[in-house]
Amino acid sequence: MENHVATLLTRHTEALALFTERVHAVGADQWDAPTPCADWSVRDLVNHLTVEQLWVPALVTDGSSVEEVGDTYEGDVLGKKPKASWDAAARAARKAFAAPGALEQTVQLSYGETPAVAYCAQMITDAVVHSWDLSRGIGAQEQLPAALVGFALDEVTPYASGLSKSGLFAPPIEPPPGDGHQTRLLALLGRRD
Repeated sequence: MENHVATLLTRHTEALALFTERVHAVGADQWDAPTPCADWSVRDLVNHLTVEQLWVPALVTDGSSVEEVGDTYEGDVLGKKPKASWDAAARAARKAFAAPGALEQTVQLSYGETPAVAYCAQMITDAVVHSWDLSRGIGAQEQLPAALVGFALDEVTPYASGLSKSGLFAPPIEPPPGDGHQTRLLALLGRRD
């Protein structure tokens, strides 16, 4: 378990750093640009990921439930300094997951009690995939680090087919034959590389 936790924290740090790099690459005129996420601009996408990071301390450190947090993080959390807002939220999420014993507990998510390690793995995968979305939205490097892609592919493969039922993901598409891990990961989540 100790090695698994160390690997998870490493991947989490890498995924946040990847998304941070993309956020800091957003040009002043790109916040309204479209992304591969239906109806989400670059700002909407960064706001979504920032909100997700804001939830981590509440759920992991404070032990709050989704109901207790309620609508605290609804709407625009980026304000006038979106990059700084992302940075602060990412730091807080990283600190919460890295605290001693944090990944040994359970958290209360919208679908019930979940091991914190599973929650962290989902957050890593989301940051990885949305890094690609943000890259496409701003015209940045779309090739993602192999270790993060492999992690996300292993994480999402067992439940990818059910994600589109949530309404938050496009249905999986068939990847071209012989393509790599990144193309397969994106295809599982309804995206074309």
